[in-house]
Amino acid sequence: MLNLLALNPIAFNLGGLQIHWYGLIIAIGALVGVVMAISEAKRRDVDPENILDLVLYGVPIGLIGARIYYVIFELPFYMANPGEIIKIWHGGIAIYGGLIAAFIVLIVLCKKRNISIWTMLDIAAPSVLLGQIVGRWGNFMNQEAFGGKTTLSFLQSLHLPDFIVQQMYINGAYRQPTFLYESSWNLIGLIIILALRHRKQFFKRGEVFLAYLVWYPLGRFFVEGMRTDSLYILPGIRVSQALSLILLAVAVILIIYRRKKYQEPWYQDV
Repeated sequence: MLNLLALNPIAFNLGGLQIHWYGLIIAIGALVGVVMAISEAKRRDVDPENILDLVLYGVPIGLIGARIYYVIFELPFYMANPGEIIKIWHGGIAIYGGLIAAFIVLIVLCKKRNISIWTMLDIAAPSVLLGQIVGRWGNFMNQEAFGGKTTLSFLQSLHLPDFIVQQMYINGAYRQPTFLYESSWNLIGLIIILALRHRKQFFKRGEVFLAYLVWYPLGRFFVEGMRTDSLYILPGIRVSQALSLILLAVAVILIIYRRKKYQEPWYQDV
């Protein structure tokens, strides 16, 4: 018998400040991701300071990019309510916008410090994927980024713990746990990438990142189709699905092109 009591999104109070589980989970994911990236940077003879600088500039600029991306595709609302644009605590950020902004920061940093962009992307990609795995559990705590209506029997058929099932009872109905689908998909991808990334017969320089650019958009395309909170570029066309297809196609084309153009030693400085 389920209690149907939603989990408290507030982790604890610090003085008069409420600490939300969402922020706490995101911070933990980011911290573990940074540790992972620093370890990989040392392995690839890249100064770990570059990773810390990338985080220092990339995180706030990525957050701004994620907000701008969301606002652009909800422009009528924000034009009518301009004061809401800066109120990020009311919700409304898009992961793709954050990734695009952080990508630009990475390119600028690599150009200024004469570091291989492909190497840095290979270092960063698994950490980003880890952050996405953990971050979706922040959505779970907030009861957001969920899918369409489903049944209790369907959720129980997935052999989910009761606390997940009851948290998916939202607005009077059980919902598809799309946060879990995406998090699980990304976890599988991360395991595969970590297992194979140092084997040159599988991944050459730049291809860890390109593998991420295939894996994440592929899963996101299908999960996005199940969500109820999507941004739309045109009626019936979801922004994240369209962008996922574009990124996936670009990644596949780049893999094929680079493997045909470059011979051993693989992609030393490209």
